[in-house]
Amino acid sequence: MSEGWHGWDAYAPFYDWENARTLASRDVGFWRRLALTAGGRVLELGCGTGRISMPLARAGVDLVGVDRSAPMLARLARQLARSRVRRLRAVRADIRALPFEARSFRMVVAPYGILQSLVTPRDLSATLSSVARVLSAGGTFGIDLVPDVPRWREYTNRVQHRGTLGSARITLIESVRQDRVKRVTTFEQRYVVRKDGRTDEHRFDLTFRTLSVPDMRKRLARAGFAVDAVLGDYRGRPWDDGADVWILLAKKV
Repeated sequence: MSEGWHGWDAYAPFYDWENARTLASRDVGFWRRLALTAGGRVLELGCGTGRISMPLARAGVDLVGVDRSAPMLARLARQLARSRVRRLRAVRADIRALPFEARSFRMVVAPYGILQSLVTPRDLSATLSSVARVLSAGGTFGIDLVPDVPRWREYTNRVQHRGTLGSARITLIESVRQDRVKRVTTFEQRYVVRKDGRTDEHRFDLTFRTLSVPDMRKRLARAGFAVDAVLGDYRGRPWDDGADVWILLAKKV
């Protein structure tokens, strides 16, 4: 089984293109409102190309973003160079071993299922321990999970999206595999890029592991967190089994 970070370097050129067709900025307002209550520095796990980071920094949040993928961070760096944003620092790091001093953040946020890229229990435990170390006492840990990933039916070579990226025409062809025992979902991605009479294919896998809300609550408790709220959407409504998203807000004990 691939590690959860595999595939993200190859995904970098297409990440913003695909997300503009799926989630877009639907969650940005929630994270902005939450981060503005931090009362200190905020750490974003898996900041990628800056989809969340840039709007938060523009709103005045003192933000540090970490990501393992150098190509993702390169795209964020280009955005920063073109902008007037000065309250955002991007760091290449593994979220399982965060390279920051103890108690150096008032809030840590994990948007859009980033913790689901941790495909083994050991990876998740290491990350929760690492977050607990860098978060100050009483600080907030916000987690957003994507609940429908385990419910995707398996299929092969389905065209998911078509469109343009600059002067290129893009087609995303996708296959899905499920490992119900390990709760792991693998998306086999094939991006077909046609430009100037030439066709190129970019293939990679994205692998995710999904835990239930009760399981995640138990793991947070073992790592030293107390869950304050479980929400079911980005407007703050309570969670239930049919919720579109699972948001857990926990305090460092």
